Amino acid sequence: MQDGHSWLSISISFAGGLALFLFGIRAMSAGLKKVAAKKMESFVATILNNPVYGLIAGAFATMIVQSSSTIVVILVGLVQSQLMTSTQALAVLFGAEIGTTALTQLIAFGVHEYGPLFFAAGFLLNSIAKREGIRYTGEALCGLGLLLFGLHLMTASTTPLLGYQPFIALLHNLRNPLVSVLVGLCCTAILQSSGAFIGIVITLAQQGVLTLEAGMPLLLGANIGTCITGFLASAGLFRAAKRVALAQLIFNATGVVLFIAIIPWYADVIRFISFSVPDGSSVMLAHDVPRQLANAHTVYNILMALLFLPLLPPFSRLLIRLLPDNPDEIRQVPSVWYIQESALATPSLALSYARAEVARMSRILERMVSALLYPFISVEKGKDSVFAELSVLEGITMREEKLDFLESSVSEYLIAISRRELNEEESRQVFALMNIVKNQESTGDVIEKLIGKYLQGNTVFVKGLTEEGKTELVLLHRLVCAEIETLTEALLKMKKETVSESILCDTVFLSQVSQAEKAHLKRVQSVAESGVTHNIHMDLLDVLKQVHHYNKNCARILSEFSSSAK
Repeated sequence: MQDGHSWLSISISFAGGLALFLFGIRAMSAGLKKVAAKKMESFVATILNNPVYGLIAGAFATMIVQSSSTIVVILVGLVQSQLMTSTQALAVLFGAEIGTTALTQLIAFGVHEYGPLFFAAGFLLNSIAKREGIRYTGEALCGLGLLLFGLHLMTASTTPLLGYQPFIALLHNLRNPLVSVLVGLCCTAILQSSGAFIGIVITLAQQGVLTLEAGMPLLLGANIGTCITGFLASAGLFRAAKRVALAQLIFNATGVVLFIAIIPWYADVIRFISFSVPDGSSVMLAHDVPRQLANAHTVYNILMALLFLPLLPPFSRLLIRLLPDNPDEIRQVPSVWYIQESALATPSLALSYARAEVARMSRILERMVSALLYPFISVEKGKDSVFAELSVLEGITMREEKLDFLESSVSEYLIAISRRELNEEESRQVFALMNIVKNQESTGDVIEKLIGKYLQGNTVFVKGLTEEGKTELVLLHRLVCAEIETLTEALLKMKKETVSESILCDTVFLSQVSQAEKAHLKRVQSVAESGVTHNIHMDLLDVLKQVHHYNKNCARILSEFSSSAK
């Protein structure tokens, strides 16, 4: 072991095995997700009111996709989209921690020598199967084969270290539980996979150089280290989503505090239930410790989940106290303000609520359209007009999500109203509102498409428009903003008189568009900058024309409804 070439050979083999192991986990997880994860999110989301069912759902879902991080990310997304509360997500989270132990048990069975067989079977299924589900199953088996073969390489690469005293001394230092927890935490955070680090731990145990007492703190540290994925997934999201990541950290950190002091006693319990007896020989350690570590990991996570499950209400209150809701964030979440299911029994009342919600959509659209030009005419990101913590682009994206949500919610509400006994005017109003909502949502889609085409992430448009071009666009932009402001007032009353005639008789707008297009084409012939920004200039003109078109549609619908109501 003094030879430099030996160290190089060991390092290459171990790194290659670890890479195969990590890639195998990802490939297996990807295949399993394709087989089952399409239904997994809806399955998890339906387990809302019964914590026990949530616990079972979380464990089952994690066993299927073989990644607690995936389940945590799903939970963060469900909470962010208000399909699940952070309290409801906790039980599923506890179950996910149990589900992670399935991979540990698989590794501990020592079947890594059969990795090539699993890979061959998976490759065969993936190549010859016609059914999509079978091909994805083959993909998962390929991942499992690579995972096991990676373990085999890691095991083989560490064999020369068994007689190397500095390495043995290093492992002896891991007998300090706090050091071991820290090592497990850091390694798992770096690898971004608790399964990968646990695989390394069990590989060492299979070599007979790691005792049960030395291995358990490493597993405890791995449980904390895996929490980094949840924090990364919740970054930039609402506090309700961040509470899911915080809950995972508190859950696992509490487990470390409770168990680290009783590791010797807990190790004796695990040996007893694993039908093992203490023995210091390396042969006995290699045979028994991997299975004991897997059992310790499983029992630990089950006990922690059962401990926390009855404490869900106070635990949830603690999380809210540690990370309270931000009122501004709540206002950013897509939600209905006015429509109520209880009002459906009185159609006239329900329609007044629907009108208020549609007028609110118009106000949202008004702010969205008013911010439309800013990213293209300013080199600064700018701040949203209502939420100072958001940039202009983030505000546009947030409102587009609101419009999509409200379009679906209000349309369903109007359909429910239409099924009631309505008089002729109420029927016409339902139909008018449905069409207006569709035009509002289409306006939002036009803006979203433009932003997606030219602006990625939170950037600004760097190819500057000419000052003359900016002036022409700003004038047209003011016109469409004024149109939406007028429509907002009209929607509250559903009266033609409040609709500006300039929207319906759009000669002024079309005349300015024609003048702007001609002026721009002249500049293209003589000004180099205009040629560079020709496409974006024409796209902005086209978007403003489309916004005007949808405004005109809404004005026409209101005008026709008002005329027929007389």
